[in-house]
Amino acid sequence: MEADDKSLRILTRRDVDAIDITLTDVLDVVAQAIRPLADGTSANPAKLSVSPPDNSSVSYAMLGRDGNRQVVAIRASYRHDPHQDRAQLRHYTTLTLYDDAAGLPLALMDCGRIGSLRTPAVSALMARACAAPNARTALLIGTGTTARMALPLLVTALPDLERLTLFGTHPDGISAVCEQFAAHFPNRKVEVVTDVRAAAKEADILIGTAGPTTPAAVESGWLKPGALSVLVGYGLAPSTLHRADRVIATSAEQMAHTGSDLVHPDGTLRPVDVELADILSGRTAGRTRPTERIFAYNSGLVVTDIALGHRFAELALEQNLGTEIPLWK
Repeated sequence: MEADDKSLRILTRRDVDAIDITLTDVLDVVAQAIRPLADGTSANPAKLSVSPPDNSSVSYAMLGRDGNRQVVAIRASYRHDPHQDRAQLRHYTTLTLYDDAAGLPLALMDCGRIGSLRTPAVSALMARACAAPNARTALLIGTGTTARMALPLLVTALPDLERLTLFGTHPDGISAVCEQFAAHFPNRKVEVVTDVRAAAKEADILIGTAGPTTPAAVESGWLKPGALSVLVGYGLAPSTLHRADRVIATSAEQMAHTGSDLVHPDGTLRPVDVELADILSGRTAGRTRPTERIFAYNSGLVVTDIALGHRFAELALEQNLGTEIPLWK
């Protein structure tokens, strides 16, 4: 990318939303970002976070380096939600990219769309690597921002899936998930379900993306042999972790830090058997036998934001989007 030591390309939310990118490209970029973590080529330190005493807001920063692209970036997030009311929620995220080979700034962009793509892309990669060979049914729990692209990316990764079910409690969110899926797969349907227990018993892949107030809490005893449970937010009970045959995580360190709601009554947290980077890099298999029940913990990896953000910046340059700001003149 063209850059100099005086200017920075600014990509607004409108700019980022206008960028044309395929779902296959998203999956490839995210997979390429995760693999180098296995050998230490990339760096993904734990995030820093702060909140006021009343927990009305949460702010965090994630610094990382994509060794494949030789790009360093900082993702900053600020979320203000004093009354736990979606209508009053304020959430802002930005991503600042630097070319670590040339030693130059690259871009500053709104990170909303990037975040809404990278998280479900990781879930889809987990499913492609760890789902049972004969997986045909998927259940998505939750209808928030993280859920909107979950099914399109999942079907892109696993086109042989036949039945897609959705459990949610917000009518607008349910409509948004179905409309987003129809935009990418107009000839396929999403089945909205109200009995989450019955749906869980039939699912080969379960993805929990709901918020903390969801009534859904899928128990391990509901799962069929060979089921894969992917937790992004809420919707899966701790038993799906503690009674799993195999535990996968994007980061064992992050799971130990953010998985407090999954702690066993005895105060322990089930250890991680393997990280996703080791699977995607070919160091180990995602699944060792068809009938094992697998729990996968999908916590955010800043390297995926970096790689996807860099790809968006490349496409923005090609599509003549964004504004050059002489920030340091």
